[in-house]
Amino acid sequence: MSLESDLYDVLGPLVEGRAFPDFGRLGTKTPFITYIQAGGRSINFLEAGVIGKRNARIQINCEASTRLAANQLARDVEDALMLSGLKAYVLGAFSVTSNSDLGLYGTRQDFSVWY
Repeated sequence: MSLESDLYDVLGPLVEGRAFPDFGRLGTKTPFITYIQAGGRSINFLEAGVIGKRNARIQINCEASTRLAANQLARDVEDALMLSGLKAYVLGAFSVTSNSDLGLYGTRQDFSVWY
């Protein structure tokens, strides 16, 4: 399995499969989730060798039609990741976002994931 498919397996069921890498499509029914790799920690060895683990900083965005629904989805995402088999660690509490042009309320939260 890949990190991307593992993330989808954890996040997809929270929103009836509406979890997307990078961005959601215009007109997607809410709520939905997007996730994007926003860097990560590099591992460097003094001697030559292939690393066995990688790290990704994953930003997870929740979008919903109300503030209450967006915030609840963010809490559900955090719980699901903490209970999953992924080695995910919360890097901070979620931040609220909004898109007044589309009438969406959102959240953004970063996680460190080892895979």
